[in-house]
Formats: sequence, structure tokens, C-alpha cells
Amino acid sequence: MLRRAFVSVDLEGMPYVVSRAHIASGKPLWNEAREIATSVVNAVAEALRGEGVEEVVIADSHGEMVNVMPSKLPSYAYIIRGYPRPVSMVALSEGCDAALFVGYHAKSGTERGVFDHTYSGAVIRELRINGEAVSEYLLNALTLGDKGIPVILVAGDEALREEVSRNTPWAEFVPLKRGLSRYAAISPSLDRVKQMLRDAVKSAVARFARGEAKPLKPPKPIRVDIVFHSSAYADTAELMPGAKRVDPTTVSYTADDMTSAYRAFELLVLAAIGTKYVAER
Repeated sequence: MLRRAFVSVDLEGMPYVVSRAHIASGKPLWNEAREIATSVVNAVAEALRGEGVEEVVIADSHGEMVNVMPSKLPSYAYIIRGYPRPVSMVALSEGCDAALFVGYHAKSGTERGVFDHTYSGAVIRELRINGEAVSEYLLNALTLGDKGIPVILVAGDEALREEVSRNTPWAEFVPLKRGLSRYAAISPSLDRVKQMLRDAVKSAVARFARGEAKPLKPPKPIRVDIVFHSSAYADTAELMPGAKRVDPTTVSYTADDMTSAYRAFELLVLAAIGTKYVAER
């Protein structure tokens, strides 16, 4: 039975979030985006509670990771906030029975994907796991799967649907928006979004109870390739012990498990961001 659910929450895949003014603290539309995200997350949490889930662990997982409004969450919810933190978007998932991803977007290079990027659009062009270009959804699903936790629902940009269907066909998919361009989308009304989420949660929990949801486990060892936007970022990343320079902008390394792979990836992203800051100041 599903007793404890883990909900990872991003912002770019939320309905109505289309402007750069939505996605960074201090920007004019950030509070609007926070209200939207909190309302959507609460709909998911309430639906889970209605299906018998006792605890909902919410991982605020966009930017500085302080987007969801804690004062508006139900009493049975826990919230993980702040960045940097180990394994970022799936931190403290241990002990949870299943995971749900809400507000997720498509990987970098996706046509009509709203805010398409992978982890850090400022420095990362592409992330590959065992040779396959991955989105944040797939990076996180593999990391949770390696811990034995299945993803049972993904809600976000329609452009993400094919990747979800191909890798976790048991997971319910809820389209919160359909992109018209990188910065434009159409979404249902909020009432309709909430009903779609309630229906999907009910179906996802039922599938979990029937044993249909499976942890997505990667073959090992795990090879990670990071393609940076600049050779300067690869110059810095190559300094990590065990890292190998593949080409002017690509660095690779091998890890024994997904948590180790993720932690090294986080470190190299932060190193690249530091290099960008030094180069541009």
C-alpha cells in the first residue's frame, strides 16, 4: 500500500507559466507562479490523501527551490526547500513508496518545449546517461529507480509525454500545458487541471496497488556525458578526478550508482556556473 509519497515540484512545466518573469525570485510574475505551483501541488497532495496516503513529502525543485508556499500546505505534508542540496530534485526520497513529478518540462533541444532545458540552461547543452540524452524527468526517475522507488505520475509540458511513455509506461501523464513556442503555451482552466490531477492520482495509486509500477533501474556502471555550452566550462569540469574530456565541450565520467552520478553532475554544474561568473564579471 502507498503510505508515503514523494512529490518533486518544478516550475517551468506548470500551467500558465510562460514568461521569464515567472521563473526567478524577485521577477514581476514570480509570485503569480508561486501561487499557481502551490495550488497545483495542493491538488496533488489532497488527491493522494484521499487515496489513503498518510504523508506527502514535497521537494521544491526549481531555481533556489523556495517556490511553493509552506503556509498553504496541508498538515500531513513535509516540504524540502533550498539549494544546493545532495541529489537536488529528489533529495530525501528515502523511505517513500512512490514518486510523482509535477510541473516538469522537456529536455533541451525539444521543439515547442516551454523553457526547454536540462537542469541548467545557462551552462548545459545536453546531459546523456549511458549514451541517451535525458531530461530532468529521466535523470530523476533513474535516480529514484536505483533506490527502488517507482515514478507513478508525471504532470507537466505535453512535450514531455513521449519520453515518459517510452521509459515509464505505467506512469500516469497529465498535460498541464501545450507549447506554441518556447515562451508561449495553452493550458486548461485551473479547475480542469485540478480535476485531471485528481483522476490521474486515483489511477496511479490503483496501478501501484496492483503492482504495475516498476522502479526504473539503469544498467551499470553508469556513464555520464555532459555537453556544455562553452569549452571554458569543460576546461573546469575536466579537473574533477575521474573526468575525461571527450571533445571541446563534452566531459564524461563513470559512476557505480545513480546517486553518485547525480552528485558528481551537480558538482560539475556548479563548477561551470562559477566559471561563467568569473569569465563574465
